[in-house]
Amino acid sequence: MTSRLDAARPETTPAGTSRFRPAIHFTARDTWLNDPNGLVFYDGLYHLFYQNNPYGNVWGNMSWGHATSRDLLHWTEHPVAIACDETEDVFSGSVVVDHGNTSGFGTAGAPALVAIYTSSFKAPSEHSGTQAQSLAYSTDAGMTWRKYEANPILTRNSANFRDPKVFRYQGEQGACWVMVAVEAQQQKVVFYRSDDLKSWDFLSDFGPANADAGEWECPDLFPLAVDGDPDTIKWVLIVNINPGAVAGGSGGQYFIGHFDGARFLPDAGSLAAPGGVSAIADPEAAAAALRHCLWLDWGRDCYASVSFSNAPDDRRIIIGWMNNWDYANELPTDPWRSSMTLAREVRLTAVNGSARLIQQPILAGPGARAGQSAEVMNADAFELRNSALRLPDAVPGSAQIIEAEILPGSAERLDFRLFGSSEGSMGTTLSYDTSSAQLTLDRSQSGNTSFHGKFASAESAPVDLENGVLKLLIVVDHCSVEVFVQGGRVVLTDLVFPDAGNQENWLSAEGGSATILKLAVSTLS
Repeated sequence: MTSRLDAARPETTPAGTSRFRPAIHFTARDTWLNDPNGLVFYDGLYHLFYQNNPYGNVWGNMSWGHATSRDLLHWTEHPVAIACDETEDVFSGSVVVDHGNTSGFGTAGAPALVAIYTSSFKAPSEHSGTQAQSLAYSTDAGMTWRKYEANPILTRNSANFRDPKVFRYQGEQGACWVMVAVEAQQQKVVFYRSDDLKSWDFLSDFGPANADAGEWECPDLFPLAVDGDPDTIKWVLIVNINPGAVAGGSGGQYFIGHFDGARFLPDAGSLAAPGGVSAIADPEAAAAALRHCLWLDWGRDCYASVSFSNAPDDRRIIIGWMNNWDYANELPTDPWRSSMTLAREVRLTAVNGSARLIQQPILAGPGARAGQSAEVMNADAFELRNSALRLPDAVPGSAQIIEAEILPGSAERLDFRLFGSSEGSMGTTLSYDTSSAQLTLDRSQSGNTSFHGKFASAESAPVDLENGVLKLLIVVDHCSVEVFVQGGRVVLTDLVFPDAGNQENWLSAEGGSATILKLAVSTLS
């Protein structure tokens, strides 16, 4: 049935909410959210559907919330799109634009948007205890939705068959729909095909491989050209895992390989543990293999990342849930709880002969609002020797963008201290150690870390200098730090909850001299 649980909710001015409410990251107004679902671009709007509890700010009553944006930075919240009911909770899935009207839900001239979601069936249902795939459709550009009366359309009689990502595949035998879903507790990705989105045939499965200590969730599969070369196409398979990620708890890994319309074959270079890390008996070897897996994000707070369907200019844009299941229900925010990462455009580039993802945050675009960005610092090249430079303070109501290119020289360590206290004892620290070539994001002294025993943490990632230079793009919002390193080859995302009044930012070099080639600070709201 069509769902209209509440009235449309325009975005709320950050100054009128908790000081942790982000300036440029989406949050629901006063409820819980988790996985992004059904990301789709249609008729000039980016649609972000997401796991939502319409009745509270902790996990439960899973339904699809809905928000739209023209620039991927500023979002308007709409009524709940697909609501849970007495027979099912509405778990994660995807949305496609059915241009050919293969489903019959729309017309050739006015295609329907079709949501493929997981029904998590409850006791009154004959399917109780199972998860299966169902459809809902919209004929008014995604604003209202109707569940298909013949649901579910695909079941394996499994309790953990979920998270379908569907896309249109064009092969030698013509076009068809392909579904990528998971058997979560078997650490398997399962592939199906369909001509009409209603009847599905099994193709193959993949896994376990690489990180496999927890449940596999929220897969995605898409092609990208390596370094923009249309003759060199690789397929990217994203598989999220909870727990068992490199920084602990939940996180996202990916594989690079080939997809022939039926089977995904990973490149040898993307397999750190072909049979899965959990099959490695030696703990040290297993830990080393885990760090050699391919990670979307090395921080604690990026999970369930999936990409937009039907994006303009064939761009591949992903959004993740900026949280971790280790402590998700206990974040110190009210009345809202949880946010999304920034939208990130992903590309493939060759690194030492192997294709690897790079990610860049989308901070402006054709639909971006005018006059919302301001440059507050842009320094010429200078030297920093065993000293610290104070940067512009964090600005309430705005996010801060810090861009830096640094030649470490003889310095042993470079530090950015963010949300620091005036006496220098508190803050979130981003450090580069030149001897170990490790970048560490340390939030152990970031402010409020006591709400959960697993929150205080320090995450590190290997970072090789490029021609001797460290390149950083740091996005600091009211409760988060996202770091894009070396043009986005390495990314770290962490939530932080700084103490009131802690707004100082500093850059320092220790143990020698470093040359700051570029240092620019701007605000965005």
